[in-house]
Amino acid sequence: MRFIVKLFPEIMIKGAPVKKKMISQLNDNLRTLLHRVDDQIVVKRFWDKIEVQSDDKWNDAVRRVLSKTPGVEQFLEVVQYETGENLALIAEKVAEHALDRVAGKSFVVRAKRTGTHEATSFELERFVGAYFCQHGSPRKVDLHTPEVKIEFELHQKTLNVITKRRVGLGGFPMGTQGQLLSLMSGGFDSTVASYLTMKRGVKTHFIFFNLGGAAHEIGVKQVALYLWAQFGSSHRVSFVTVPFEAVVTEIFRSTHESYMGVTLKRLMLMAAEKVADEMGIDALVTGESVAQVSSQTLRNLAVIDQATTKLVLRPLAMMNKPDIMNIANDIGTRHFAESMPEYCGVISKNPVINGSFKRMEKEAARFDYAVLDAAIDQAISIPVHTIIDDVNAAESVEVLSEVAPEMVVIDIRREEEVASSPLALEGVETIPFYELNQSFKALDQEREYLLFCEKGVMSQLHAQYLRDAGFENVRVYRPAP
Repeated sequence: MRFIVKLFPEIMIKGAPVKKKMISQLNDNLRTLLHRVDDQIVVKRFWDKIEVQSDDKWNDAVRRVLSKTPGVEQFLEVVQYETGENLALIAEKVAEHALDRVAGKSFVVRAKRTGTHEATSFELERFVGAYFCQHGSPRKVDLHTPEVKIEFELHQKTLNVITKRRVGLGGFPMGTQGQLLSLMSGGFDSTVASYLTMKRGVKTHFIFFNLGGAAHEIGVKQVALYLWAQFGSSHRVSFVTVPFEAVVTEIFRSTHESYMGVTLKRLMLMAAEKVADEMGIDALVTGESVAQVSSQTLRNLAVIDQATTKLVLRPLAMMNKPDIMNIANDIGTRHFAESMPEYCGVISKNPVINGSFKRMEKEAARFDYAVLDAAIDQAISIPVHTIIDDVNAAESVEVLSEVAPEMVVIDIRREEEVASSPLALEGVETIPFYELNQSFKALDQEREYLLFCEKGVMSQLHAQYLRDAGFENVRVYRPAP
């Protein structure tokens, strides 16, 4: 099948050099992504579009790539014919794909030409419309509110019959807008903020401040991997983990309880700034939204921002929580966020609403910054695409490749994943990962349970959660290759 990729409109209004650079980058990104599907897929760049041609067996995979690649506004599925300007042949070929669609319905024909042609777009539309009226059984022609729209494009001597128009992600091509470091907690806000920067074409790295142990880190790595794989995998990015337990301990020692939350956020920005400097990154992004929690009042955000000279972007600043959650649902991160523990709020007690700049200076002066420097020195950076290997190599919870008779395997994948690729074992129970923590306690605790997921990351995470909650009868199942 052939796909015609239409570019994000903001690309097309740029000056010629910038537009050419962006289209070239999008072309490179698509070639990188699609060649992972099949290296025989053809990607061809034009001044105002990109065309993709693949074997029909890869159509679904190509659709997934085109729908989630920044810079693609929409893409058309087309069938192509060499018709020249033979109006009768054009009408016949369009009718092959659309004549049955107009039976008993109102319709309109829309034609677009590129190149030099004798017939105008209006003449093409009128001729094809007349052909449909003569050879089909439409109810009427309706130029304004038709039930069916028949679309085709004539590029020089080539006819493209549009069989389907699909919506893309929009935004700028990844790699055209620089790079930044996203402060990731794994909850709704930080994941949506990261998605929005990726959609805007910004190469987005991740930094995680570990306050909650191995399970929390695995969970945040999982959602970072998901975001990257879905929307940014044309470029390699890093996941940085900073151990922050000692920093929290020092906050408790040095800081008044009302300023602990603000202090924690300041220290995170300070650490992120140093890591960003080492990576050559000029900006940070957070998921903060004005007035959502006590540390996010305008005054407190101003107090927090004093801790860094970096540009701090807050894409969610004026968004409501339901809107943020709706985006998380649309992009597939909602279930991750709902099962993610929130540790930043642990030290918040009687928090200040409108912090004082002078008081903050006094609180900051009592903090031992050697503790923060030590945490930064212990930071670990890994490429995001190696997260699966990293988590599986750690094996915080025992992994088994054989199932004993007394053991029960629980498939924790999403329902649609289970349906498309069921596990070939007898007696498998299915409990989606986002229901597991609540459902597990109702199971027979005299049995041994093995958690299964495709990559082993979520099973490690939730097995660790259950063990932390006191359930020792849970391990991970990973079939032998």
